[in-house]
Amino acid sequence: MTPRPSDSLDRPRRGVRGDVARQDARSERPVGDVAIVFGQDEHGTHILRRRSEESPLEAGLLRPLREGKPIDGEVVRLTPRREAPMLFDVKTELEDPRGPRPTSEGPAQVASDAYRRGWDAVWGSRRRNSHALN
Repeated sequence: MTPRPSDSLDRPRRGVRGDVARQDARSERPVGDVAIVFGQDEHGTHILRRRSEESPLEAGLLRPLREGKPIDGEVVRLTPRREAPMLFDVKTELEDPRGPRPTSEGPAQVASDAYRRGWDAVWGSRRRNSHALN
């Protein structure tokens, strides 16, 4: 029996051509929130995570939830992807209870204006000496 042209398009082909066709279909899958595992030690499982295509790459540490221990960070669920054994889809089950982490957008402010006013009230303002040595 001779296959009809529509049959060859409806079902995946076997062999090298079929594998290539299936990989092309998978590459169209949206990236979304993904993580890749790259190591494990006594502290936990180390991952690299990208929350969306526009977000930067983040390094993280996964640890199992333990009864009676505080939650440090988000609670996430990882679902492995078929095409890559160390690549996972990430679903956030519980946001970080402390809120978003500070970013590296500029230096940290270590002294506010109120702090400086209090310092000056206790210790006095700096005196400028016009006759400084050297």
